[in-house]
Amino acid sequence: MSVNKVILIGNVGKDPEVRHLEGGVTVARFPLATNETYVDKNGQRQTQTEWHNIVVWRGQAETVEKYVKSGKLLYIEGKLRTTSYEEKETGTKRYFTEIQCLNFRFLGPSTTEGGSYKEQGGSSSAPATQDAEPPMPEPTDDLPF
Repeated sequence: MSVNKVILIGNVGKDPEVRHLEGGVTVARFPLATNETYVDKNGQRQTQTEWHNIVVWRGQAETVEKYVKSGKLLYIEGKLRTTSYEEKETGTKRYFTEIQCLNFRFLGPSTTEGGSYKEQGGSSSAPATQDAEPPMPEPTDDLPF
């Protein structure tokens, strides 16, 4: 038996790049930053940022296109996927690892047009502004941490 599962909570590094492929398939890509804070041997507080390449497909990618912006705090569930390609000039094989997002949730407060905070709504109506987050369903289980 094997498991390939990634859980991340972090901030979107830049607005997603969205492509619409043949057959109406949508794919969105964006970087996600996670931070780890620790105290070094000199007693100084240090923060280390790790960047993750996130890929979201189909219906969830359409939601990302509408509502995910740089700085947004997200919970991401997915799996690691490593791909390779060969550089044309040198013939060197390069590898890159992405997180294939299977599920995500918006975390933190959402903002209104005026920049003030509003509480996360549970209504089923469409968001009032383009920057508003979609209503989030109630979680069916607790987070594993």
